[in-house]
Amino acid sequence: VSRCNAKPQRGLVDEDFTAAHKLAFDITGNELTPSSKYDFKFKDYAPWVFRHLREDFHIDASDYLVSLTSKYILSELGSPGKSGSFFYFSQDYRFIIKTIHHAEHKFMRKILKDYYNHVKRNPHTLLCRFFGLHRVKLPHGRKIHFVVMGNVFPPNRDIHETYDLKGSTLGRAISDEELSNNPRATQKDLNWVNRNRKLELGPLKRRLFVEQIKRDVELLARLNIMDYSLLVGTHDIERGNKDNIRDSTLKMFHPETSTQETTRRDRRVSKVNALRQAVKVSDPKALNTSTLPSDSFSERRHCIFYADDGGLLSTNEQNEPGVDLYYLGIIDILTPYNYVKK
Repeated sequence: VSRCNAKPQRGLVDEDFTAAHKLAFDITGNELTPSSKYDFKFKDYAPWVFRHLREDFHIDASDYLVSLTSKYILSELGSPGKSGSFFYFSQDYRFIIKTIHHAEHKFMRKILKDYYNHVKRNPHTLLCRFFGLHRVKLPHGRKIHFVVMGNVFPPNRDIHETYDLKGSTLGRAISDEELSNNPRATQKDLNWVNRNRKLELGPLKRRLFVEQIKRDVELLARLNIMDYSLLVGTHDIERGNKDNIRDSTLKMFHPETSTQETTRRDRRVSKVNALRQAVKVSDPKALNTSTLPSDSFSERRHCIFYADDGGLLSTNEQNEPGVDLYYLGIIDILTPYNYVKK
């Protein structure tokens, strides 16, 4: 990010969409002993394209860096998602780091130009916001591809109900038992229908929302994409944050390196080992929500669907405000309808 942003802004050319830059790092930032030349290799894909996308989404480059390279990251409790992907959150809950399969990575590079052009034409798009595509390779380890995205949910509001809606009813429900064990579980289409839920939007917001959804889905249909969902998070303004939901669902990772002693003569190698050990034994710690920002982020205000304190406030038939704040986004847009799916 720093290397790209240090250069004067310029227009994109076709080569920018296929560019990939390799970098090698060791754990202390110095050369290591000859037996291990690096601790990880890093690959940065289409950096100029993502620089443009971040600027289109009003993300400040220095904010982005500070948010993602802070001394700790957040993780939600529980297992990885259905796809086997892991999610991590930046320390201010603003960005999501999500591991993706190699096939998804290849597909994303294939559709990147279409996605970029769509964002240019639709500044208020509800499609998930991509800010970076990367790969990391550990010594003697596998390659891990990951994407950095904007978080649909805000840092300053408890989400009381979450739904993942596909417009399908086949197997699209979680059981009452599952819900009683975990009241915060993400619910599905049949739960939405059976609970008689609706997006309560008056004529003005309804028209804006439906028109944007249509344009977004037309792009996904043209690119032969399936399995995407409308993610809906609901915050009840009257309930507010008194449930402290984020305290119980988020954990903080912070490797404690200061406690490691260095007794060997070769201090630098010892420091490397100490760092490695610290990362290995680092336990997730409880998160105090006071460390999360108290308001939503400025870039959200540029999108009409995130302009009401980071979300979309419900309205009635007369376009008067209601009591629900909706946080909306179209997610999981990297699955093509291919031979396997057929």
